[in-house]
Parts: sequence; C-alpha cells; structure tokens
Amino acid sequence: MPSYPDLKAFVFDFDGTIASLTIDFPEMRKAVLAQLKSFGISCDGLRDLYVLEMLSAGKQLIADHFPGQENIYFQQADALVKDIEINAARCGSLIDGTREMLIQLRARSLKTGIVTRNCRDAVNIVFPDVLSFVDIVLTRDETPLVKPDPDHLIKVLEAFALPAVKVAMVGDHEMDMKLAKDVGAYAIGVLTGHASAAELSGAGADMVINKASDIISFLR
Repeated sequence: MPSYPDLKAFVFDFDGTIASLTIDFPEMRKAVLAQLKSFGISCDGLRDLYVLEMLSAGKQLIADHFPGQENIYFQQADALVKDIEINAARCGSLIDGTREMLIQLRARSLKTGIVTRNCRDAVNIVFPDVLSFVDIVLTRDETPLVKPDPDHLIKVLEAFALPAVKVAMVGDHEMDMKLAKDVGAYAIGVLTGHASAAELSGAGADMVINKASDIISFLR
C-alpha cells in the first residue's frame, strides 16, 4: 500500500466518514422544492443542485420575484432541512474505531478537524464530546461558504497554521476529494459512504481505504 506524505493534520468529513447517519436526501430535496413551490416559484433549473445550494438559489429567486419574502422562505426551508438532519442524527452513531483513531492521532501530535455541511446540533447529537477528540469543528453554522467551496477547508488550514500539502482531507464523497485537490491537500477516500473506490479515485483521491480508522494502520 502507498504511504502517506509527511502529514501534520487530518481533516474529516462527518456523515458517512466518521459517523453513520441515515439522512434521506431525496426526501430533503423534495421538501425544499415543495416549500419553494408554495411561494409560487418554478423549480426548473434547481433540481440538480445540492440541497444547501438549492436553498440559497431559492432565496435569491424569491428576492427577485417577491422582495421581502426571501427570509421567510429561507427560515422555513432551513428548518425543514435541520429537522431531517436532527432526526437522522438521533438514529445515527459513530463508525466503529473513530474515537480510538482520534486518540491515537492526537497522541502522535497530529492535528485533527471536522468539516461538514451538516448542522452543529446534528453533530453534537451523534458526537457530544467531539471537541475532546478533535481540535476544530466547522459545520455549516460556523461558515457562510461550505464545501465544495474551498474556503470551508481553508479556514481549518488557517486555524492549524499549516500549508495544504501537510494536511489530508478524509471523506466518503467525491466532493471531499475535489475539495482536497482544489486547495492542494492530500485526498483520502473511505468506503463507508455511497461512493465506490473508482468514483473516489476518479474525483482525485490519492488513496482509498475501507474506513477512516484504517489510517492508523498506515501510520504504523
């Protein structure tokens, strides 16, 4: 197996990477689009967007057509999304070996962080003592620009005071691999989500492993 470069930090996605959540994304998208339709807005051109981007685009459309109503829409749609996330979190759990892996990374003086498009409340439900195990958590509640925007990961690099080449981004989605490549970080794909090894590699993964905790085996 290939070895890691001289890494000083590992940044993890949350859902599907270190936590097992059963978020029903099709249902979430359906709810957001229904909310938008209730304001008299056509959903054409929005169906292929990620959910959070769908919310932002919908807010702008309402601002263009019905000025003054956009914040009402956004609050209602955001509440729908959070309800689905929190309900999924209540049935979720950390993937086996996650805490032990984070303990061992810290014992090696390696920095650790989490970047997730999920909300803070959902993360805290699944991993209430998260800040006892990682140095920084950036959910969508802590940044206006979420991944795949590079700024989400760049903020962690700045907090670590490390160049991207010293940091690995670990995730289960092609988005995570692209994010790593966009900022110049090492990309590690994991197979605990829905993406295949071929899909992760095609998105730029430098390495694909079965689960995040396998990182420790390679460090040894």
